[in-house]
Amino acid sequence: MTAHKNSDLIIPISFLIHLCIINGILAMLTPETYFDLFHILHYNISWLLITYGLGYYPTSRMEQFTTNIYKMFQLYLIYGLAYFALFGITRTDYGSLEYQLFVYILICLCLTWYRVIFYWARRQYRLQGGNYVKAVVLGRDKNLKKIRKVFDEPYLGYHYMGYFDDNASKSPTYLGKIIDCFLYILENDIDEIYLVASKFNRDELKNLIDFADNNLVRVKIIPDNKEIFSKAMSIELYGSVPVLNIRKVPLDTEYSRLSKRTFDILFSSLVIVIVLSWLTPLLFIVMKIESPGPLFFRQKRHGFKRQVFWCYKFRSMRSNKDANSKMAIKNDTRITRIGKFIRRTSIDELPQFFNVFRGDMSVVGPRPHMELHTWDFEMSVDKYLVRHFVKPGITGLAQIKGYRGEITKKADILHRTKLDIFYVENWSLALDIKIVGQTLVNVFRKDEKAY
Repeated sequence: MTAHKNSDLIIPISFLIHLCIINGILAMLTPETYFDLFHILHYNISWLLITYGLGYYPTSRMEQFTTNIYKMFQLYLIYGLAYFALFGITRTDYGSLEYQLFVYILICLCLTWYRVIFYWARRQYRLQGGNYVKAVVLGRDKNLKKIRKVFDEPYLGYHYMGYFDDNASKSPTYLGKIIDCFLYILENDIDEIYLVASKFNRDELKNLIDFADNNLVRVKIIPDNKEIFSKAMSIELYGSVPVLNIRKVPLDTEYSRLSKRTFDILFSSLVIVIVLSWLTPLLFIVMKIESPGPLFFRQKRHGFKRQVFWCYKFRSMRSNKDANSKMAIKNDTRITRIGKFIRRTSIDELPQFFNVFRGDMSVVGPRPHMELHTWDFEMSVDKYLVRHFVKPGITGLAQIKGYRGEITKKADILHRTKLDIFYVENWSLALDIKIVGQTLVNVFRKDEKAY
C-alpha cells in the first residue's frame, strides 16, 4: 500500500495537462497565430502566473470540484483578458473575433471537463486505497466523534488508526495512554497527528510539536471550541496571532458581492423591460375597474443590516388599517378578486424588481418581513437577525422548500430562519440560479400557497 501513499506528482501532472489542452487546441485551431515563439511563451507564462497568483491548484485534501469553484471562473476571466490582449499588443491578424471567442470557450470547456475527470479519478483512487494518510488523535473530547466522521469518509483518503488518552477506554480505537503514542507513531509510520488542545498544557503541546517536527510528522491542533464554532467560521492572521472569525459569509468578499449584484441588475432589468413594461398599465386598468386605491402597495421592511426600505408590491387587497400589522391569511376577506389571482401566481411580487434594481433587495435572499414582525421575531427566534447579513430577496431557499405565506405556528418561522441562515452561510451564484429556476417551476405548477 505504501506505493500508493504519496501523491506529490498530482499537481505537476495537472498543470502539464492544462498546458497540453491549451497548446493543443491553439495549435490545431489557430496555427497561423499560435506558431510564434512570443505567442507560445505568452500563452504558457500567462497561465503559470495567473494560476499561481490565484492559488488555483488544489492543496487541501478535502478540496472537491465545487470547492473554491469561483477561482475557476476568475481564472477563465483573467486568462481570457490575457489571451485577447495578445492580439492588441502584437497587432496580429487573428481573423474574426467570433472565431477566437469560439476557440477560447472551447479551451474553457475542455479545462472544466478535465477538472470533472480529475476529481472523479482522485475519488476513485482513494476509494481503492491510494493517496491516503495515516492519522492518530492525541486526547479525547466531544470533538473526536465529529472528526471521526471526516476520517471515515473513504473518498477523503484518511486511514484513522485510533486515539491516545490518559483516561482508559474500551473503545476499539483506543490505543493507550499519551506516553505510549511516541513509539506507536514511529513504528506505524504515522503521517498526521491531531492534538486536542484542551487536554494539554503549553509545555506538553510544545514537546509534542517538537517530537513531530523532528520525525517528519505533520501536526494539526483541534482547539477548545467551547461549543461555539460554526461552519461559517474562518481563521484570520493578525500578524502572527490566529483570530477566529465565527461568522464569515461568502458575500463578505468583493468578488461575490459584485457577481451577485451583476446578476441582480441583469435579471431585474430583463423583468422590468420584458414583463413590467406592459403588465403594469394593464393591471392599473383592471384594478381601477374592480376597486378604488393605488396600483402599488408599499410597506416599510427591514433589509441588509436591518436598514429600513420601502418594499413595493402590486396591491392585492382593499385599503385597510391593518395592512402594516397583520399578515395575509388563508381566505383573507381583504383580498380582491384580481388580488387572489396575482397572489396565486406571485405576480404581486413583481414590483420588487424595482427594489432589486435600486439595490434595496436581491433577486434571491431571505424574504423581508414587516417592521412589526421583525421586532417580534428578533426577540423570540434565536439567530433571526443573521438573515440580515445579506440583502432580502424576492424569493429564497425557504420559499422553494414550501415555507411562505402565513406563519401559523412557531415552527414555521424557525424552519424559515434555519433555511435562511443556511443560505447566508453557503451562498453561491449557482445556488441563486437554482433557487430562481425552482421558483419558476413552482409558479407554473401552482404548487405554492395562494395567499
